[in-house]
Amino acid sequence: MILLLRERATPEQLEQMLEQHKFYIKLAIDIERWVIVGGGDMHADCEEVLLDDGSRQENIWAGSFMPTTGRIIYESMVNLRPRQNRSMEILDSNIKERMAQIIKGFFNNL
Repeated sequence: MILLLRERATPEQLEQMLEQHKFYIKLAIDIERWVIVGGGDMHADCEEVLLDDGSRQENIWAGSFMPTTGRIIYESMVNLRPRQNRSMEILDSNIKERMAQIIKGFFNNL
């Protein structure tokens, strides 16, 4: 199930987002608006929800989160942008840090 979050996830929401991949959640994050969309099969599905919600493409970054270990993977086709990021992996350490802060804020203590 794909969920749009504007505040800390509940345990029930976490379980819903884990339905597709069991051990990790695909995420798209608007690093300016501090909004997360998680769940579903592909990062692009999450990205589409953010775009429909008013996010700007240049502020959306995608990755995956493993709740049991806290590991964040900063890699997705969504991140491949010739003018901003020339790799599927996020290369800018500032963007990675912002993503980590947002993810921890939404999923810590679950």
